[in-house]
Amino acid sequence: MRTTGQFDIHAGDTVPFVLTYGLSYEHAPRPLDARQAIFDTDRYWTDWIDSCDYSGEHTDAVRRSLITLEALTYRPTGGIVAAATTSLPEQIGGSRNWDYRYCWLRDAAFTLQALLGCGFVAEAKAWRNWLVRAVAGDPADLQMVYRLDGARRVPEFALPWLSGYNGSAPVRVGNAAAEQFQLDVWGEVLDCLHLARENGLRGDPAWDIEVALLDFLEGHWHEPDNGLWEIRGQPRLFVHSKVMAWAGVDRGVRAVERFGLPGPVDRWRALREQIRTEILQEGFDARRGTFTQFYGSRGVDAALLLIPRTGFLPWDDPRVVGTVSTIERELGRDGFILRYRPELEQVDGIAEPEATFVACSFWLADALYGAGRVHDARELFERVLSVRNDVGLFAEEYDPDARRQLGNVPQAFSHVALVNTARHLSGYAVGTHRPDPR
Repeated sequence: MRTTGQFDIHAGDTVPFVLTYGLSYEHAPRPLDARQAIFDTDRYWTDWIDSCDYSGEHTDAVRRSLITLEALTYRPTGGIVAAATTSLPEQIGGSRNWDYRYCWLRDAAFTLQALLGCGFVAEAKAWRNWLVRAVAGDPADLQMVYRLDGARRVPEFALPWLSGYNGSAPVRVGNAAAEQFQLDVWGEVLDCLHLARENGLRGDPAWDIEVALLDFLEGHWHEPDNGLWEIRGQPRLFVHSKVMAWAGVDRGVRAVERFGLPGPVDRWRALREQIRTEILQEGFDARRGTFTQFYGSRGVDAALLLIPRTGFLPWDDPRVVGTVSTIERELGRDGFILRYRPELEQVDGIAEPEATFVACSFWLADALYGAGRVHDARELFERVLSVRNDVGLFAEEYDPDARRQLGNVPQAFSHVALVNTARHLSGYAVGTHRPDPR
């Protein structure tokens, strides 16, 4: 039950060989010319990345990340997989081992910013079209996670006969996050579709869907949810989720005001203000000078760093600056940033520690830059860049004690954050690819 081959090779020689898999009841796959295949592959990727119009700082890192995002794209549908692997652990020997071989709606807004901001309009349109197909239908039945082809069935189960990477079990297939209620996703989808419209993507099939999503938000924004981090504990009134609900309504208002689209804009304006007022009253701890992870929480969450990116408050607002300082102090670890403290208030239902989160460290660099701490922002950005692997790839997390990456790899979320933060630090306005006059 094995096939072997043996050949001699000497220094300076090149010996091409091809290993091909095919189904036994079909014709054998067409033989490949290995040298030509390498040449064609190299030419394809060189031609593709040459259309990148980014000219800011850290060009090589940005281009490598964009290539990674394109490589994670399923060409027939335009869907971008979150990572190419399953169950690579976030803590060696722990149980935080998830299957990321699917498409997350949440990633859409971040990915569209990266693609549109660097000139990849066709790829952004394909992702937008995948998104529209996936969410079409009843907005109350929106899933957080879909298969690459947009199919909805992603049941989670364990493979007990596999020991896992370095003894980290269980090994999982599927992801139960598909069945959660994550309020922020409605806002992120609306933000994503509005961003596509603002950047002039041709063919706008989405407004009816957006109105339906806004109707759902109007009736459900006040409910607790599982949040950005897909917690498996008790649903909470997460501040980031409420901010994204505000952002979704805000994008609806702006679509009517700027593009003349039909909708009950006065009602949406009132709803936007209602959500904003509650967040500022319930989600901000005036005594500590910081937004909190959820209403009444003693902890903070790195997702709060995204507040100014949504337009909810300016980057230099004292409440944002205070939140950034608190996150630096309470979530900082050896120069990197944790998502949150899982041991505090048992928020995620998993009593295990985890490493720092790559995307969160980039988000902090964004926030530092927005607050005018340009030197600190660039120093942090370069520190995070320094922990990429030898071919420029990021996993989900980084353990500064063991000096190793952890979690599934390559992680689209990490590479999208790299691109968007590099653009911000190079003077480009978030969500566009026009230079920020500041």
